Amino acid sequence: MVLGQDPAAGNGGYDVAGVRPQQVGWFRFYFDDDHWDWSDEVQLMHGYEPGTVSPTTELVLSHKHPDDYQQVATTLDHVRRQHQAFSTRHRIIDTTGRIHHVIVVADKLQDESGAVVGTSGFYVDVTPNEDRNQKQLSATIAEIAENRATIEQAKGMLMVVYGIESEAAFDLLRWRSQEANLKLRLLADRVVEDFVGLAQSEAAPSRSAFDNLLLTADRRIVDSHEPESN
Repeated sequence: MVLGQDPAAGNGGYDVAGVRPQQVGWFRFYFDDDHWDWSDEVQLMHGYEPGTVSPTTELVLSHKHPDDYQQVATTLDHVRRQHQAFSTRHRIIDTTGRIHHVIVVADKLQDESGAVVGTSGFYVDVTPNEDRNQKQLSATIAEIAENRATIEQAKGMLMVVYGIESEAAFDLLRWRSQEANLKLRLLADRVVEDFVGLAQSEAAPSRSAFDNLLLTADRRIVDSHEPESN
């Protein structure tokens, strides 16, 4: 992602009727000054009213579950030093003491010169479906692929993998298409092909494997497809 692009631009900040507004949200992390930007949704996940907090790494880490703290702290330190994309699944504790199970997937954040200045990506709150059986993913994805049109297939797969509702799945897919400046259908085609391929190649694919495919789907779209805004 290039600095200045807003992951939530054009989608109303994921504020979709019928969906918990904090279910999907974006963030940016800048290496030089340890500064974070959280969308309203991510602030709500952590228990803050939008606009009431200016996140720092110290604050971010203070919300990690004690059993996950070291994993996340080590990941962030590695990201800072290596300037790499990352994906993690962990728990956060909001200001009321409630535990949220979240998936965080991020790519490199570049300035206009191409220099990597941070990382940017999204949070998905998967708390309601934390106990989903990973071994059921392959069969469900295969069923979705057989019975739905492409965009609906991609939505269905995101719903299964991340345990989110239809509207949130569409918002997540649309956000990726806008960020990559690609038609939604082209990105959906790629997501479907990638997810089906992974489900067929592994009996119980890891969540991180799906994270990586979603985050990098646009890079595998055939060069002959000209990028186009939605």
